[in-house]
Amino acid sequence: MKIYTKFVSGCLFPLHEKLKKHHTVSRLSTLEKSQWLSRDEIQLLQKSNLSQFLERIHLHNPYYKDLFYQLGLSHSDLSLSNILQRLPVLEKDVIRANEGKLITEGVKNIKFIRTSGSTGAPLRFAMGIERISHDVSAKWRATRWWDVDIGDREAVVWGSSIELSGQGLLKHLRDRILRSKLFPAQHMTEQGMADILESLQNYRPSMIYGYPSIMSLLAQYAVDKGISVRMPNLKVIFCTAEKLFVHQRQIIEQVFGAKVADGYGGRDSGFIAHQCPQGNLHVCDEDIIVEILDDNDQPCKVGEVGHLVVTNMSMTAFPMVRYRTGDLARLSNVVCPCGRGLSVLDEVIGRSNDAIFATDGALVHGAFIGNIVREDDAVNHFQLIQESEKEYHLNLVPYSDGKIDIRNLQKRLLKVFGCDACLVIHLVENIAPEKTGKYKYIINRVKKTVLVD
Repeated sequence: MKIYTKFVSGCLFPLHEKLKKHHTVSRLSTLEKSQWLSRDEIQLLQKSNLSQFLERIHLHNPYYKDLFYQLGLSHSDLSLSNILQRLPVLEKDVIRANEGKLITEGVKNIKFIRTSGSTGAPLRFAMGIERISHDVSAKWRATRWWDVDIGDREAVVWGSSIELSGQGLLKHLRDRILRSKLFPAQHMTEQGMADILESLQNYRPSMIYGYPSIMSLLAQYAVDKGISVRMPNLKVIFCTAEKLFVHQRQIIEQVFGAKVADGYGGRDSGFIAHQCPQGNLHVCDEDIIVEILDDNDQPCKVGEVGHLVVTNMSMTAFPMVRYRTGDLARLSNVVCPCGRGLSVLDEVIGRSNDAIFATDGALVHGAFIGNIVREDDAVNHFQLIQESEKEYHLNLVPYSDGKIDIRNLQKRLLKVFGCDACLVIHLVENIAPEKTGKYKYIINRVKKTVLVD
């Protein structure tokens, strides 16, 4: 089996990436060397990469060309040690208002995508070849930390309609060749969870990718039903897209018999950090600069919780400098015993998706609801409240110039909740935040089983 893995990772996948004009293989080679540099050497490399990145967008990006001029910053200022702190934090509303100007002149092969909308307001932005190459190579490097590689059997247990809707014939064929199989997990009835567990065991994966909430639900179901999960080839379970809680890690590792590796990133911010076998969450410092800021956008001390702000230097096609992710986190100054000089995220506090129940008792993932609602471009914000086992209230804030297709949205959601559900949709001017100042977009008031955190 390892012979096939080597063939895929050494020949087929590099050819696949070359045909797509990605720089994944060369970037991976660079990253696998730079990770072993000292912390000081990586910081020098990061500073050099930042200067080149800022120089390019200063010359060729309309938005940043204007911004640097307004701030009185010249070409010679781009190499200053505090140059980032002299730039404002980038908010989502600014990106929406300047979408056209944020496209760098002369870039080709860009594509626009949207975030999942789990925060209530989807963001549209563009991705170029450099950003895609970064994401694939950074993920590839982190995958190899766990002694698995592209070509080993990979199971993807996913609940997002964005990934699930992209399963065309060519992608299906590619995934079969690369030995990656998708296991849809949007609407998990008892029978559905039993089927997923059985299918996973029959597939015999070396690695699993999935939401921590979904993986922990499967694990809890196995415990409740006395199901003994046997996956002798499984080496690691990569959890991403949500905050991973301690109790989730414990039950997943207990049931599946493999270590859980946490990961942090997003469609908008890129592949930011991944956990090594020593348990530390390493930042991809070569392409990513992470800042933790207080409420006044000033740097927090190491170990203090603050707002996570990201500069992804692979996003030259659509630069988002000092982008506020909306998550809370803290950095660590720990020197990891794995030997890598990459900096460490101590913890991503962040928001986590809630979940609701369908009328038949199946748990429906919050991200799945967000993906349905966000498909209507007229929706600015939303909040779904489940009041009882069959009663749901959806608050919608439309854009000032938008008209929401209420009938279509209601029809699509009732397919998820159940035809006997009572769904009331309210058009409102705003959605109030929680006492913490954070917004909660999925609220479940039904006391039934343990909900996803």
